[in-house]
Amino acid sequence: QVVVDFERLSEHAATFQGHDVGFCCLGTTRTKAGVDGFIRVDRDYVAQAAELAQAGGCKHFILQSSRGANQHSRFLYLRVKGEVENLVQAVGFDRCTILRPAVLLCKRRESRPMEWIAQQFLGVVAWVFPTAYSIPVETVARAMVACVLQPGKGKVEVLENGDIHKLGKA
Repeated sequence: QVVVDFERLSEHAATFQGHDVGFCCLGTTRTKAGVDGFIRVDRDYVAQAAELAQAGGCKHFILQSSRGANQHSRFLYLRVKGEVENLVQAVGFDRCTILRPAVLLCKRRESRPMEWIAQQFLGVVAWVFPTAYSIPVETVARAMVACVLQPGKGKVEVLENGDIHKLGKA
């Protein structure tokens, strides 16, 4: 494990050398980082990390994005996620897998009251509709690993929430 300074990521290019597969789950919130910080972390840092990974020999890049990601969205979060998906695809990996999970069910150290309320509600809904609106982070992690071990379905594969559930339980 290597700690890098994302503000000077290009100085850490050697860290990205010699890896066949890259996993990216980097992200923050607008509340925590502000609008500019959110864009910098969720789009710019991710795109730069993908470029460094590809230059270092990475053949398969797995990106955790978000359900509803769309570069044309009026919502900042979904627009930035859509933009970064396009930037990562443009890097030119032999294989790129994009996961679009719905609301992530997890325990966080920091307080996110609205997310906590949504998780409580969606935790109950998940009993009836387990793949509709939410997904445990452990399922996303298992799906990310599983997609490396299985043959791809093309150069770019986008896995929506239901697909992530299936793959994460396989």
